[in-house]
Formats: sequence, structure tokens, C-alpha cells
Amino acid sequence: MRKFYVCCLILLVAGALQAQTTFKLDPNQTMLMTGKGVGQDATINPYYGKDCYALVENLSSRPFSVRIQKAGVLIDTLTIAKKEFKNILLLAGQELYLDAYKEFSAKVRVDYRPIESN
Repeated sequence: MRKFYVCCLILLVAGALQAQTTFKLDPNQTMLMTGKGVGQDATINPYYGKDCYALVENLSSRPFSVRIQKAGVLIDTLTIAKKEFKNILLLAGQELYLDAYKEFSAKVRVDYRPIESN
């Protein structure tokens, strides 16, 4: 019976340690989601420095945009439509930014997954 409780505790702690987080972006607000150090607003990507997926879900009724940058250079910009979910490939060293549009706030959920190797 003790093993059962230990297993339950491990599962509970593992679930609590996931990087998934929900954010509210005010109109015209920008948040850095990945990377470390100055300017880090929200989550720390546990796979930063390795290729991974950022799972971004728009929980609001208005769109917002996502920027991918590396060393200050813009790689890509994506629009996430209302209630849309996107699985975004982040290569090693790339940073993910969430940008609310000037007119609208946004509610966003972000999670990260490793790229499975075969």
C-alpha cells in the first residue's frame, strides 16, 4: 500500500512541474516565453538549447501573434486565431514571443514537449 501512495505522490509532483502555463496579455503587450535571463517574462522552456515543440493555445476570442527569434534576428511570425492550437517547432537557441494586438487582450496557454527520437 505504501508503494501505491509513493506512486501517486510522484505522479502528482510530476504533473505540477510541467511547463504548461496560462497567461493574460494586455493589449499591445509582448512576453518572452523561452530563454533565460533579462526580459524573461513567463515560462522557462525546460528544453531550451535543444530542438523542441512549443504548444500554444489561444483561449480568447481574439487573435494574437507569435514571434520566433534567435540572437535578436526574426525567424518567423505566426498569427494564432481565436480558440486555435498550434504546435510550433523551436530549434535550439530560438526564443518564443507572444504579442497581443494593440486593440485586444489575449489569454494564452503554453506548454513544451521534447522532440521524440526514434
